[in-house]
Amino acid sequence: MNKEINTQTKSVKKLTKHERHNMFHRWIFAAGLGYNFETQQAPAVAFSMRKALRRIYPKDDEYIEAMDNHYKYFNANPLMANIILGATLAMEEKDGIKAKDAVQSLKTSLMGPFSGVGDSVFWILIPTIMGSIAGYMALQGNAVGATLWMVLQLAFFWLKMWFFKTGYDSGTKLITSLGEKINIFTDAISVMGLMVVGSLIPTVVKIYTPLKFATGKVMLSIQSGVFDKIMPALLPVCVTALVYWLLGKKSWTPTRIILLIIVLCLAGAASGVLGVAK
Repeated sequence: MNKEINTQTKSVKKLTKHERHNMFHRWIFAAGLGYNFETQQAPAVAFSMRKALRRIYPKDDEYIEAMDNHYKYFNANPLMANIILGATLAMEEKDGIKAKDAVQSLKTSLMGPFSGVGDSVFWILIPTIMGSIAGYMALQGNAVGATLWMVLQLAFFWLKMWFFKTGYDSGTKLITSLGEKINIFTDAISVMGLMVVGSLIPTVVKIYTPLKFATGKVMLSIQSGVFDKIMPALLPVCVTALVYWLLGKKSWTPTRIILLIIVLCLAGAASGVLGVAK
């Protein structure tokens, strides 16, 4: 009997439907606002979560800690991000500040894969097809073409709402099923996040040197003959390691690091040390 009472007490939701929808509407409005190079969409996330977190954390110290956690780097497709934010909201509602590390790990590991899907489907595939159809119909004088795009955006709005609800429901089930295994989940999701970040290094960071070593009739490319032989994408790894090291220094902010990279690229291109990757 006591176990049943405890279970019912733990399952009581702290947020009403109106409060959850408030967070969803705030994210829809602010997803592209407050964007910056250091934390990217983090200000929009914090703005969206503010009222819900205040409800979950009546104590000021926990509220500040939770808000600070959401001010960390976040960048995801705005539509697919509804799933991630819905799940994180449910996790915090269920487990409180103890879910802080799991929340951050979940956001870090899912924003890359979800953005890949969202950008490909909702920003490229569907707009290209539907935009072409709507544009052609409008050129032919068909009034449907003028309204088709607005109908599509309305459909996207309801899809976003469904994504948010799906993420919220999944997040609640996730925490309920994990229970005391939350640390195991945190470690696993952190490993996934590291794998995603690691895979981005050779595919996104492009660095190439056209320098060649010549002695007599022998010509050796520094890039293909030395660096690539040691390890493919060696230069991108070195630059990523440098940026990671600089981020640990108090005097180096992400903005300063970006400026440093720009200066190094300009200097490298002007001197011929760096070139366009082939």
